[in-house]
Parts: sequence; structure tokens; C-alpha cells
Amino acid sequence: MNRQAVDLLGPISERYHSHRPTVAPPATPAVPSPPAPREGALRVLVIENDARAAETLIKSLLRQGYAAQGVSTGAHALHAHHDADLVLLDLDLPDLDGLEVCRTIRTVSDTPVIAVTARNSELDRVLGLQAGADDYLAKPYGFRELLARMEAVMRRVRAQPSAAQVIHHGPLRIDADARLATLDGKPVDLTRKEFDLLHLLASRPGAVVPRRQIMAQVWGDTWSPHGRTVDTHVGTLRNKLGSSTWVITVRGVGFRLGHPGGTRSANSE
Repeated sequence: MNRQAVDLLGPISERYHSHRPTVAPPATPAVPSPPAPREGALRVLVIENDARAAETLIKSLLRQGYAAQGVSTGAHALHAHHDADLVLLDLDLPDLDGLEVCRTIRTVSDTPVIAVTARNSELDRVLGLQAGADDYLAKPYGFRELLARMEAVMRRVRAQPSAAQVIHHGPLRIDADARLATLDGKPVDLTRKEFDLLHLLASRPGAVVPRRQIMAQVWGDTWSPHGRTVDTHVGTLRNKLGSSTWVITVRGVGFRLGHPGGTRSANSE
């Protein structure tokens, strides 16, 4: 084809291509987002070490109308469970044993706990229920079964009278809902951490609370068991309560709630 023919065909070719319909690429179907939880929806805390499993479960719960959120460590769980109506607890966590997390939650709260875990022996189930779990579900499980167990647990909880949120210990009164501590009827000016520490000790009268548990539950830190943070707050708490015997230090273990005028044990500082 000579140059003249190419020049003649050029405009025709351009006109032809300019009028060809443009075919759009096929649209990628949009993935619908889970609906926002309705007001007053049941708040579910998912404590799960496996990020993918947690994401799948949370999305499924959101689609069912629950207000679900997740954490992946025991330390975060001990902070977040206070805002939950129901806890789904994996026992295999990276920082704390799930059974200990369950015991701690049960010590300070009546929030129902369902253990959802790969531990599937009879002994595992017995230990989980003895640690305070309200139900036990082994992986793999069906989502509809999980929903049925959640509903059954909540029916039992709603049928029970609510537990008192006020702790009395001699002249000391601790109101968890109002976050108010009074001594002989007078308010004690406590910081948030001081109140959480006092409430934790008061919720286990007579028991020694280990330093690691205090660090995990009050400060969300399981990696600094030898820091002076706890000691500093204990000292301030004693001063504000007006007596060093309100909080007893048990060497090498932790702390327990005492009483003014009480006698220190031989193992205490």
C-alpha cells in the first residue's frame, strides 16, 4: 500500500474507531458491610488469638445484630471485659493462660463466659467449667450452635438477680458502678488506677493477688512484673486510706486487702 493510500485510509480508520462503543469491564460485586448494631444490642467480647478466626467471628456476630469487638491477649481481655455483656474466650492466648483469665473475670464480675477453644479433652472441659466458664464449646464448631449456646447462657443470666456492685469491708465501701470509695462515710479521692487496684483487692478479700495479675488487670501489662508501678500506687493508696495496714504486701507474691490496726504477717513487709 502506497503512502497516498495510507493517508486516505487514516481519517476513515479514525472515524471508524472513534464511533465504536466502549465496553466497560465487568463490575466487581460489592461486599456488603455488616449492619451497624442496633441500640441496646448485646455486647460480645471475642478473645481470640487467631486474627483471621476473630475477624470472621466478629463479622458473623455483627450480621446477627450483636455489638461485637475483639482482643487478642489476656491483658487486653482483663481490661475490656468490663464493657461486655458476654465473653467468648479462647483459652490459648499469647501472654496469659485462658483458664487464669477466666478465673480473674469470674472473681471480679458475673459477666457470662463461654470458652471457645481447640482444647477438647474431658479434662480440658472440666478445668474450663471449674475456672468459671458458663459453657464450653470445642473447635471446630457450627456458628448456629454457638448462637444457640449464647442465647441459652443469656437466658440463665437474665433469670438471675443482678449481683451487688457495692463491696463493704469494715468502714470501707466501694461502689463499682459509681466508681466511688468511701471510708467511714467520707469519700476517698482516688485516681482511676488507685480505684481499680483497691477494687481488685477488695473483690478478693483474704486472698493474695499476684503482682502479675495486678499488672495485667489494672495496667494491661504482663511483661513488667518487677516494676515499681504497683508499689508506688500501693503506697499512695495506703496514705489516702490513712493506714499502712489497709494493703498488706506479701513478699515474692503480691498484695492483699487488710484492715486498719491489723497485724502484719511474718511474711509481709
